Amino acid sequence: MIRIENVSKQNSHRILFIEASGTLQKGEKIGLVGPNGAGKTTLFRMVTKEEQPDEGQISVDRGITIGYFSQDVGEMAGRSAAAEVMEGAGPVSAVAAELRELEAAMVDPDKADDLDKVIERYGEVQARYEELDGYSLEGRAREVLAGLGFSQEMMDGDVGALSGGWKMRVALGRILLMRPDVMLLDEPSNHLDLESLIWLEEFLKGYDGALLMTSHDRAFMNRIVNKIMEIDGGSLTTYSGNYEFYEQQRALNEQQQQAQFERQQAMLAKEIKFIERFKARASHAAQVQSRVKKLEKIDRVEPPKRRQAVAFDFLPAPRSGDDVVSLKNVHKRYGSRSIYEGFDFGVRRKERWCVMGVNGAGKSTLLKLVAGATAPDEGSVTIGASVKMGYFAQHAMEVLEGDRTVFEFLEDSFPQAGQGSLRTLAGCFGFSGDDAEKKCRVLSGGEKARLVMAKMLYDPPNFLVLDEPTNHLDMATKEMLIDALSKYEGTMLFVSHDRHFLAALSNRLLEITPEGVHQYGGGYTEYVARTGQEAPGLRH
Repeated sequence: MIRIENVSKQNSHRILFIEASGTLQKGEKIGLVGPNGAGKTTLFRMVTKEEQPDEGQISVDRGITIGYFSQDVGEMAGRSAAAEVMEGAGPVSAVAAELRELEAAMVDPDKADDLDKVIERYGEVQARYEELDGYSLEGRAREVLAGLGFSQEMMDGDVGALSGGWKMRVALGRILLMRPDVMLLDEPSNHLDLESLIWLEEFLKGYDGALLMTSHDRAFMNRIVNKIMEIDGGSLTTYSGNYEFYEQQRALNEQQQQAQFERQQAMLAKEIKFIERFKARASHAAQVQSRVKKLEKIDRVEPPKRRQAVAFDFLPAPRSGDDVVSLKNVHKRYGSRSIYEGFDFGVRRKERWCVMGVNGAGKSTLLKLVAGATAPDEGSVTIGASVKMGYFAQHAMEVLEGDRTVFEFLEDSFPQAGQGSLRTLAGCFGFSGDDAEKKCRVLSGGEKARLVMAKMLYDPPNFLVLDEPTNHLDMATKEMLIDALSKYEGTMLFVSHDRHFLAALSNRLLEITPEGVHQYGGGYTEYVARTGQEAPGLRH
């Protein structure tokens, strides 16, 4: 369906692709992977003809429809969320628009003379609308929006009033309703809560078109894709299987290449030693010449390209008292909505609580109450002895000063620390080389989140309160963070929609539902085994 043939592409001074080739066939679901800046979004833009390759070509079979979801959703206003989603449904949306115009014309006194023509045309358009299954369109649009977490009220409200994250969901809904022959999805799992993520997973598993997607959520990627296309060093390499299989295969290929490289190096060293030893002797001249010629003809094996996975050993956190935080008879309301009534909850030292619940259940409110960012209407929140808290929330990025660079921000935060140590810290969180000299005001949301996280973990508190810490983190940074936090000696209370993160780090689970709050002694893995559900909102 789509063929990438010997494509080369350069963006300013960066070479992204060198004679890269690959294909997307009917029914294939391919995960596109590669480090940040490798060219994943550029590849999508070349397939949709928004950008052209410098050399080579990308060909798409005739008549193939492509739906492309990107993080740049553009302006949306003046229509309901449901109407906005239906607008993306291809030819049927144009027919629906004409139907609406004809309905308006039928009751317009100025057009009374043309009424017969309008009615005749209305009959034709209505027949076409039925043929395209238009009357079920709104139902399907609402089904998609409900799957993506919209309430009926939000579906009917002006899309312009929605936040950026919800507009992203509307843009994604348009592509899903369109059901094109090929879907190109650039980070569709961003901005989704766990329930919506699992719904999308099921939707894409049942989608019979071809799919090419990127995602920083490894569980999501693992369950959907049956191939991986990797961008590395300018070329495209395809692996059969899901993301986990790709990781194993890549590691195996690296080992084999390393062994081959070492064998060849040993052989070369032996030959060079012989040449050096005998080159001055006339009796060995023919042998020496023969070996020199042999060396010139050998194809050199390259050592494997190692992905730089920076590990950082965080300092041990100071010990806290055994009772870290205690909530007694807490009441909290927002307007007429009651979030907590007479809520009791306690966290003990070394416990790692993950908090689960549908949108609006009160997960972030609980973290704010614990962190002191909001006060209870009644009841008490008591922090225990010797507790040093670190609170990470999405608004934490607002404290970054505009004109300081990333490195200056870290230097200001830790004046006693050595340059080398701070450079390693910056590198761990994706600010290596020139990126450490970026000014804070030009950082993206994801970069700001990484910088705040780096500051918090360099001098670690003994109680971490984390609200969606993995939003905007790529897989490599996420793995580094999970690795660092699994060795962390302190206490944790966190909200996350990343199942890999939840399973790796939780040993307690708090589930907030409309029927009440439930506590589970084990972590997320035990919760899934016990309830048979991956998220509270999936209970039927």
